Amino acid sequence: MADFAQKIGGDKVNVRCLVPAGSEPHDWEPTPEDIQAIDAADLLVYNGAGMESWVDDVISSSGADAPQSVCASDGIVLRQVMGDEGDEAGKLITDPHVWNSPKNAEVELRNIANALEAVDPDNKDYYEANYQQVAAECEQLDSDFSQTLSACSKKEIVVSHEAWGYLCDAYGLTEVGIAGLDPEAEPDAQSMAEISDKVRDDGVTTIFYEDLASPKVAQAIASETGASVERLNPLEGLTDDELAQGEDYFSVMRSNLEELRAALS
Repeated sequence: MADFAQKIGGDKVNVRCLVPAGSEPHDWEPTPEDIQAIDAADLLVYNGAGMESWVDDVISSSGADAPQSVCASDGIVLRQVMGDEGDEAGKLITDPHVWNSPKNAEVELRNIANALEAVDPDNKDYYEANYQQVAAECEQLDSDFSQTLSACSKKEIVVSHEAWGYLCDAYGLTEVGIAGLDPEAEPDAQSMAEISDKVRDDGVTTIFYEDLASPKVAQAIASETGASVERLNPLEGLTDDELAQGEDYFSVMRSNLEELRAALS
């Protein structure tokens, strides 16, 4: 969300990402200092779709001090999946990882542009020009994903947690999650055995892990089945090193596309 806001806002905005670099955002909650920063802001940008469980309480408790806000996922058809942990087990819950489809990212960028234009109408043309540029990049990224993945012979990916449903739906892939929507959840022994059997039966050669959660379960299944372990970045956050190297949504998504092409060819 910070990257998207910066791409639209350019030098007209001062973007602060609330979630610290290298932190897993699913269970992150703001500190009192973060809430003060939110109250002082002109605009709060959040993904929505259940990603930020804290946002409604923070906005309502801020009262008159609450900034304008934009739920970037508004207008996107949201996936519903079966919860598998704690209070969510056996219930339908919303998959928040909408941005991993470039077409959805374009919608989120549009919503952010609209919000910035509303709070700063003097710079509307500037924000609109920036949106048109990044929307074209999203269109090209979508085309590249479609062409590359349609040419792959395999259509199934095994991932450390289910962050890829929107991408899989967009490009005809099937996602097998070791954990569900929560990257910190660990499967029981029966689930591990079932996934290992599926990897062998379906000829899966790559198990994907991610940087912001422990790779040990993915490594265990890879060791059990002879598959390799490779990184797939769900863009829930970047590390300090990645930020220092200038990584952004588009560079990471293109790296992901190359990893998927290698695993599925």
